[in-house]
Order: sequence, then structure tokens, then C-alpha cells
Amino acid sequence: MSVSTGTRGETVPTAPPGHPAVDTADVSALLERGRTLSTPVLRAAVDRLASPMDTVAAYHFGWIDAQGNPADGDGGKAVRPALALLSAEAAGAAPEVGIPGAVAVELVHNFSLLHDDLMDGDEQRRHRDTVWKVHGPAQAILVGDALFALANELLLELGTVEAGRATRRLTTATRKLIDGQAQDISYEHRERVTVEECLEMEGNKTGALLACAVSIGAVLGGADDRTADKLEEYGYHLGLAFQAVDDLLGIWGDPESTGKQTWSDLRQRKKSLPVVAALAAGGPASERLGELLAADAKSSDFDSFSEEEFAARAALIDEAGGREWTSQEARRQHAVAIAALDEVDMPARVRDQLVALADFVVVRKR
Repeated sequence: MSVSTGTRGETVPTAPPGHPAVDTADVSALLERGRTLSTPVLRAAVDRLASPMDTVAAYHFGWIDAQGNPADGDGGKAVRPALALLSAEAAGAAPEVGIPGAVAVELVHNFSLLHDDLMDGDEQRRHRDTVWKVHGPAQAILVGDALFALANELLLELGTVEAGRATRRLTTATRKLIDGQAQDISYEHRERVTVEECLEMEGNKTGALLACAVSIGAVLGGADDRTADKLEEYGYHLGLAFQAVDDLLGIWGDPESTGKQTWSDLRQRKKSLPVVAALAAGGPASERLGELLAADAKSSDFDSFSEEEFAARAALIDEAGGREWTSQEARRQHAVAIAALDEVDMPARVRDQLVALADFVVVRKR
């Protein structure tokens, strides 16, 4: 994946080499289908929650504003529901077969967002105040826990052998996601993290749930474990590509597109891929960056750093090669994901759509 540079230096990913420009209309239709088919079931699941958790969850999903009035908020990209429906089709089933899986994965994903926002101290998500900022930390924790419980409840209510298999994959993915978040937090307090450790953490935190999303519909549709495992392989590497792009946007993304602060990941001392790769590169810029980050970890006034100070650190990451390495890693993981699809016997149309979604993941700006 190559990148161009915007006016304030934000990363603007472009199409992967060897692939045509993403057909945004086709991808938008896939995402909209996933959102349209899953949202009514998602709303019905949230309605099961006791008050005020139902209201807090509705705010998180963008269905109401902070005052409880109906809203048409940004509910996210809906990549996971789209993948779950395509997964069912990859197994020869109707896309609707994947709806319970799509909703279950989306519930787990949002459970993680509610907790992550609180743990990271993020005050904005999707251009709105986060749940803990509006409703308090206790509600963010409780609603997150409730969404996780609902996800498993929704699948097990199907009462089929396939539902049991799907639930096992979802719970395993959730445990890995939590492992990844724990690793992410622990790395913030370490001076050095290896590239291998960072990739393991990101594979857990992002890859595991995307892998589940792209296999769960197939499992519900009766696919065997080999087929589901290969689809998970595609989803896992797609997740790593997704996270690599996220890491680029976390430093150089345009706040108007990402909905987060400038230099967001640097403010949180995250050991993301560009940072870790830059520190491992060696050379003057790498050494200077290491000195600054080590001093930052001990600084009592880090929270009052100026824009220029964060910009200087971002420039050193770029100079040391961390930005370019991460861009190349996104491209490599994208290629591995696409190759995994060759091991699955599926309709050509479905494969093309999975490729289009993978391309979309690595050219997004938010």
C-alpha cells in the first residue's frame, strides 16, 4: 500500500499495487446491506437491557443523542456485519443465515470499544463524546459487559449444533481480544516493545474478531472447520492490515475524518507499529526518538505538551522509517489475506466482494 501526504501530514492510503482502485459504490452497498440487515436485530437485542443500560447503549450506537432524542449518528463502518453475511454466502447459504453471527460480533466489538474508550481516556468517538464521558465510567463498564453477554445469548438461542460451534469461535476470539487489550496497556509502560510483540498484540486485539466475523456466518451456514479456518485466516490477516492502517491514522490521520485528536496515539504513549518499527530501525532519528519517548515516560507534564512537541515526535518516526514500514506491512498483510481465499471453494462473486472489502480496509481514511 502506498501513501500520499495531506496538508498536515496525515496518511492518505491509496490502492494496493496490483489491485484496481476500490469500487466505492460496490463496497458501500455491501456495508449498507450488512448494516440494514443487522440493525433491527441489534436494536431488539439492546432493548432487552435493563434501564438505564438500554439508553446508554442506544447513545453509544448513535441512535439517540445525550439528551435521549432520536439521532442519526455515525454507527461505524459496519465492516464486521458485512463480512459475516458474505461468510454465509461463501458457504453456499443465504446471507440472512449470517445475521445472528453479524449481530453477535458487532455486540462484542462494541463491548470492547466501550471498555477501551474508558481505559484509554478517549473522550471522542465518531465525532461525539464517549459513553464514559457522558454517562460515567460505571455505565460504560456495565453496558460493555451486557453487550458481551447478549452476543452469546443471541447465538445460543438458535439452539443448533452450528450455533454452538459459532459460539465457541466467538468466545475464543473475545478472549484473544481481551488478551490484546491487556498487552496494549502493558506496552504503554515499557520503553521498548519488539515488532513481533506488537504484531502479536494487534493480531489478538483486532485480527481475532475480524477472523471470527468472516467465519461465523459460514459456520452458521453449515461449513466444515477447514473452510471456516481458511476464512478465519483471511480475516486475521485482514485485521492486521486494518490495524496497520489504524496505526498510521492514529498518528497522522485528519481529526475531521477520524473523529479523534491530532496525534492521538502519541498522546496515549501507544507502542503502535510505526513507533515500534521506528525504534527498531536504528540510526540517528531512531535513537533520538528513543531518548524522547524514554523521557516522556517519566515526564510529569506530558499531558500539557504542545502540538509542536507531538509533531516533532511524529517527524522522527517518519524519518526513522516507521511510517513507511507500517505502510508496507499493511500491504503485505493484505496480500496474505487475499491468498487465503484461494483455499476456499466459493462463488466467484463472493470472492470478488471479499477482495473489494479487503481493499477498502487499506484505503480508508478513518
